[in-house]
Amino acid sequence: MASVHGVGLGNFENRLERMVEGVFSRVFRSGVRPVELGRRLAREMDLKRSIGVRGKTVTPNHFVIRLSEFDLEQLEPMRESLVRELRDAAREHALDESYTFIGPVTIELEPDASLHTGIFAIAARMIEPDGGQPLGVLELPTGQRVVLGDFIVTIGRMPECTITLNDGNVSRSHAEIRPSSSGFTLLDLGSTNGTKVNGLRVSERELQDGDAITFGETTLKYVVS
Repeated sequence: MASVHGVGLGNFENRLERMVEGVFSRVFRSGVRPVELGRRLAREMDLKRSIGVRGKTVTPNHFVIRLSEFDLEQLEPMRESLVRELRDAAREHALDESYTFIGPVTIELEPDASLHTGIFAIAARMIEPDGGQPLGVLELPTGQRVVLGDFIVTIGRMPECTITLNDGNVSRSHAEIRPSSSGFTLLDLGSTNGTKVNGLRVSERELQDGDAITFGETTLKYVVS
């Protein structure tokens, strides 16, 4: 178990260093490095994980990062990018460790006058979305976002599909996504080339935040947002 955890945390750190450290090192002049925020966030996810009612490992999805007023001022020009990359990296860590979230991953940055430069604190909690139902979104390769709800989403080549894919390897009626008590479930409709989630072929799958869904040669991303 320890070796698996080590691999997951290493992947998390490598992702954060690769995606944000090069950019932020040029503009972020405080005593806090973005990768340090990521490591602490991952640690909070590990320390506060628990077993949910269905036997799955659940981890915090809401994080409040408190920094000194100086540090927060220094990173303000890149706040949105930092939050986005930390959020994505948290999803990667959850995927590596087989954690699940009960709601969307949210990160807030707040000033704390009691903290000195270079010092920060992170509070992590599990928070369900309003109504207890996650807000699922499909991100298309075009950048378009399709919000899921209390209805069936059909995917295929036919114009009548909710999401029509211009891909010769996609069946006319390829798959559908249905709302469930805990989120959304993907169903393959007997397609010719099958449906994959994170590279593995599936016939039915309860979607998890960050899942990459492949129909033919087209990949969509499912996020809870």
